[in-house]
Amino acid sequence: MMEWLRRMTKMREFMIFMIVTTIFVVMSFASPYFLSTANILALLLGLSIETMIAVAMVNLMVSGGFDMSVGSVVAFSGAAVGLLIRSGLPVMVAILIGIMIGSAIGFINGFIVSKLGINPFVTTLASLSIYRGLTLILTKGQNVTGLGSTFKLIGQSKILGIQMPIWYAVIFVIIGDILLRKSRFFRQNYYIGGNEKAAKLSGIDVMKMKILNYVLTGAFAAMAGIVMTSRLGAASVTAGTGLELRVITAVIIGGASLNGGEGTVTGAFLGSLLMALIINSLTLLGVDVYWQTFVIGATLLLAVLIDQYGKIRKERKAFA
Repeated sequence: MMEWLRRMTKMREFMIFMIVTTIFVVMSFASPYFLSTANILALLLGLSIETMIAVAMVNLMVSGGFDMSVGSVVAFSGAAVGLLIRSGLPVMVAILIGIMIGSAIGFINGFIVSKLGINPFVTTLASLSIYRGLTLILTKGQNVTGLGSTFKLIGQSKILGIQMPIWYAVIFVIIGDILLRKSRFFRQNYYIGGNEKAAKLSGIDVMKMKILNYVLTGAFAAMAGIVMTSRLGAASVTAGTGLELRVITAVIIGGASLNGGEGTVTGAFLGSLLMALIINSLTLLGVDVYWQTFVIGATLLLAVLIDQYGKIRKERKAFA
């Protein structure tokens, strides 16, 4: 029992869970609105889109990659689906095409990174600009409205009084966590991120896995974009702006390493929840909204420093 507790307290997820619990306790005294049903549902709804993308992002980062273009894919896929629906295409067909667009963007990113050997930061930063630009070109800088009630049901309907995006995020986290922990196929990413050369020698098709991870990230970003568009009832040209930074920050806070080989879906979810809690708390405490970007950047820097410190400690222990 004591050994189990000792192992638990050493896990990154446990540390984040305790921080989240502490914020909950402190904020419940600091603001009378914090524990209200409306605020809790708004908090969960706000982090649902990020969580959906974080599930795919942590899988990608475990393999040693990352994707800066997810925010632009959210906007581009949402706008594309909106325009297709307005052109008269059935809703389901438009949604399938939107997911295929996200997957294709992921495939292009993955191919350039794994086949051509271009740095993932440079590749996906270029994609960020390309698809944000294409979104503005397609929409002429105008939001896409008039999407019909059938499409809006995807993001605006409720089950047990809880909006559908929250349910989608819960399903994504549960399935993603099971697959990354238990599936032999997805666990290959830990070997790739830990030591790519050794993974190749052990027979893992590293290039195929890397491309697949980018395809999944693109597809998940597209699904998140479609859900966001449905929830808002319109495709916004500014949708997903800065989203990539928030998602990557949450995943790193959750225990993923920029060097690969580490990370869990549960940790990524807790990281997203912690980020959302911080922003929600600042809002309820009346802190100027412009401080939010500063806080996200500072949190990312702190998470990276903690990651680096943990790595140095591991190396020292290994050589001790």
